[in-house]
Amino acid sequence: MTPVAATTALDQLAAAKVLAIIRSDDAREAIALAEALASAGVGALELTFTTPGVEAALLEVKERLAGRALLGAGTIMTPEQLKAAAGAGADFFVSPHLDLALLEQMLAMGGLAVPGVLTPSEVAMATRAGATLLKLFPAASVGHGYMRALFGPFPGLRVLPTGGISPTTAATWLEAGALAVGMGGELVPAALRRARAWDEVTHFVSNFLKSLDERPSA
Repeated sequence: MTPVAATTALDQLAAAKVLAIIRSDDAREAIALAEALASAGVGALELTFTTPGVEAALLEVKERLAGRALLGAGTIMTPEQLKAAAGAGADFFVSPHLDLALLEQMLAMGGLAVPGVLTPSEVAMATRAGATLLKLFPAASVGHGYMRALFGPFPGLRVLPTGGISPTTAATWLEAGALAVGMGGELVPAALRRARAWDEVTHFVSNFLKSLDERPSA
């Protein structure tokens, strides 16, 4: 399968504002959660390779979404996982770290490659290698002021902060210049997820997305 063009994926992530990162011990739960989030209006989803059976889950979610949301594969650590993600129809590829050899292979897939970075040196290496969007991870440990400071020496930098971002802090990151925010376990209340209350998950996340859309312009 051919992923969507990197520029298209960038535009869709920017429009989505939120990338929902789905990490689960159960592929069936991951699929159900993806559907609930897409029904809430989440425009970009990521299934991680820490989820057992993620390749089959990606294929099923891709079919169920039917173009309603951008679908990526995350926590890619090896070339084998990258190939599996591409074969399952992922639209973009995310790693939690910077591995230049792996990044080169991600870029060669033709879709959007999003390596994880933290330091200015990693930012420089990743952009020099051709990455057009960087995952700042773990973002909450450094704060949005740190991300904003990176824009000084790296004008035009596109950043996807991820790690510890909650519904109460997401808007702050977007206002500080993030292209979008990556949100994992903080996006969905744990009690709703444990109860498999998918309709309530959809309602909760839908209200959160509306609050982002209604925030005052900077």
